Amino acid sequence: MWRALALVIFVALTGPVGAQNVTPVLTLNQEELFLQSQFGQRIRSDIAASSAELAAENREIEAALMAEEQALTAERANLPVDEFREKAQAFDEKVTSIRTEQDAKGRAIGRKNDEAQQVFFSRVATVLLTIMQERGALAILDERMVFLSVDSIDITDLAIARIDAAIGDGTGQQP
Repeated sequence: MWRALALVIFVALTGPVGAQNVTPVLTLNQEELFLQSQFGQRIRSDIAASSAELAAENREIEAALMAEEQALTAERANLPVDEFREKAQAFDEKVTSIRTEQDAKGRAIGRKNDEAQQVFFSRVATVLLTIMQERGALAILDERMVFLSVDSIDITDLAIARIDAAIGDGTGQQP
């Protein structure tokens, strides 16, 4: 196993005899590529704003429901048992419905990140392909899947710079 690993490292370091700037395998950190790009930073900012907005909305709803619950509790002494039970059940159903709605909004915000990453990687494929061609590479691997490598095959920073130049933060571009 170590011989095979040594051979892979040797080939990665030396490449074909006489080749200039040729590396058969390149690595990058996909997460860093997305998060450090202008596009990824804009998405993170958008998601943070949406999350903050949802949190504020949840606090308002919580305050309104607490006030409604206190009013219902205060009414309890003056209402017949059946009428109070109906109102309490309606309140519980309202709370459950609101919770379901708010949870769905939270999941939608979470899906935004996943969808944005899919759009991002489809848009940057040509940039990455160009880097591969320039380096004579046959593949790009996520660095987290590589056991051992040399820094010279990591193209994350180069890719971020080129992607930022090519698509910026993605504002106004069609998916």
